[in-house]
Amino acid sequence: MWPGVQATRILLAALVGLASAGSVIVLAQTNGPPTPPAYKQLRYDEDYGYLRDPDAHSDPFDAIKFVPLGAEGNRYLSLGGEIRQRYEYFHNPVWGQEEKDPNGYWLQRYMLHTDLHLGKRIRFFGQIKSGIELGREGGPRGADEDKLDLHQAFVDVRGWSNVNGGLTFRVGRQEIGLGSSRLVSFREGPNVRQSFDGVRLAWSRREWQIDGFATKPVETKQGVFDDAWDHTRSFWGVYAVGPFHPLPKGKVDLYYLGIDRKRARFDQGIGREIRHSLGARIWGKNASWDYNTELVYQWGSFGQGSIQAWTTASDTGYRLESVRFRPRFGLKADIASGDRNPTDTKLGTFNALFPKGAYFSEADLMGPYNLMDLHPSLELNLTERVSLTPDLDFFWRQSTRDGIYGIPGNLIRTGRTSSARYIGNHVSLQLEWQLDHHISAAAQYLHFFAGPFLKETQPGRDVNFLALWVTYKF
Repeated sequence: MWPGVQATRILLAALVGLASAGSVIVLAQTNGPPTPPAYKQLRYDEDYGYLRDPDAHSDPFDAIKFVPLGAEGNRYLSLGGEIRQRYEYFHNPVWGQEEKDPNGYWLQRYMLHTDLHLGKRIRFFGQIKSGIELGREGGPRGADEDKLDLHQAFVDVRGWSNVNGGLTFRVGRQEIGLGSSRLVSFREGPNVRQSFDGVRLAWSRREWQIDGFATKPVETKQGVFDDAWDHTRSFWGVYAVGPFHPLPKGKVDLYYLGIDRKRARFDQGIGREIRHSLGARIWGKNASWDYNTELVYQWGSFGQGSIQAWTTASDTGYRLESVRFRPRFGLKADIASGDRNPTDTKLGTFNALFPKGAYFSEADLMGPYNLMDLHPSLELNLTERVSLTPDLDFFWRQSTRDGIYGIPGNLIRTGRTSSARYIGNHVSLQLEWQLDHHISAAAQYLHFFAGPFLKETQPGRDVNFLALWVTYKF
């Protein structure tokens, strides 16, 4: 078992070594060939059509990123993939609620995709995935393992397009990431990412982009080619992004999202949930400031009762460009409503729908349900490729009559046996290192100090968490 002090020493030693090595690599690559565009989180958003110009080739993988299928240059095939190796160690997982694991465990991710463009109007995108868990006491969690499966398979049909925009119809299995991925995400943090089966219509016009979709979330299963859509859940919505002129370089997201869950569980009980979400997000960056503020109101029905829930979240940062290490001082603040009375029929618990993994930290201890948190941080750019971020995060229950929930919305602790509001706080240190265009590495150490609510509901032990991961993309 690794005590927190020993894990901290190991991580600090690794930070010093990685930062020094990162400086050497940056100096060595200064006079090298131009670097191709960075890989995107949604791989289908990458566009390698520019490689039809032979002078634009600068990477050994360019040979498979653009494979021409005709002399005209608008019919081509693009291949890519990802390998991620991740080690995690928990001391007192879920504050002592789950089995102890003295050695930690490995999470392996393998993904391979193909992107076929048949002219300007037709496109096919396919992706397979393999997620493997090794050595975890109690076996894999829900998003830890999926031995081999079809992750994405869709066709795009472009209806019309010009220099100002266009219309695209998409049908099939696909990842969806909307806005800051706070409510609708492809779930990057966990080992197995999230996808959806359905249709999507995207319209763009100058600075505006509007997406409408109707889907079924794909249920992650651990076998081979056994994933299928979840028949108990339906998800649909409309999402618009455009300029927000009252703020310099500002943008606004406006959206409606709907979900139907045949068997939803909250601290109040179990029942059918039909929930509607109406939200707005204002975000942007101006000079040294960046900002991101989001408000959501939810209504609908749960069992025989009604739903009234809400959330507001903000992420504000200020970067000192002229100071060594270009520090960014950040402050996040979130409030998500909880249920005020578990004995009546009205449900007040906010539903985060399909939130991103690693929501508050890589440890994924809690999700944004019945929660208030205050999260100051400091990001230091040690070199052009190495950053170090220490942070603090303090957590309270929004309603002392409701429990706390995990990232996917599972109830972790009932709120019926304690009136304490304060849950606890964590301190963490995260290192990120972009070695080159293809390879990135990261490490995080976190200690969570259990507060009165966790101690009164038992078990309420402090948590130590260590994660190390390396990702290779091509």
